[in-house]
Amino acid sequence: MTSLHLRRRLLAPLIVLGLGLAAPAVQAADNLVFVSGAFRRSIAVDDLEHLAETGEARGLLSDVIRISEQDPATVSELLNQSISLPVSLVSRLLGTRIGEALLDRLAQIFHPLNAPGVGVPALRSAIVMGLVEGDGEISAISFLRAYPTSELMVNIPNLIAVAEQASSVTELVRFFSESPLDGLRGSEGAEN
Repeated sequence: MTSLHLRRRLLAPLIVLGLGLAAPAVQAADNLVFVSGAFRRSIAVDDLEHLAETGEARGLLSDVIRISEQDPATVSELLNQSISLPVSLVSRLLGTRIGEALLDRLAQIFHPLNAPGVGVPALRSAIVMGLVEGDGEISAISFLRAYPTSELMVNIPNLIAVAEQASSVTELVRFFSESPLDGLRGSEGAEN
């Protein structure tokens, strides 16, 4: 293990801890901030949670759903879908090279608004804490409620690039599972 890799593995938990200590009142994402260049729009997580609980959209979220011609009930159902995963296994997996590569890929799309460099530890923390709080289940809402900063940025150009590369769910899974492995294969070849 290189000293740089070791420093990164030691620094990540400290950054997450620092995020929590620096802003003790902030325990969850308050806003999902969509950014593309100078364009910036925020949707309150409370509005997403309200939609998930009631099936009713409010605020800017109501406008977005109406303009995109989505059914609020369908969006509500998506927000409520949960995945059951063993917390200890996920925690260990996210600390592996494959887990780090996957988190790094996701952190190019989702990261704290004012701290893009800590996207990986923030994602790891939100996933693990969301699973812990949900007794081994996580949904979009529980993930957001576990996210360690108040504003979660969604990089629209990077999100669109992923969506264009993955025209189906199968291709999306392949994109996130194989692409990080390709990067690891390349770095392993460089080390040998």
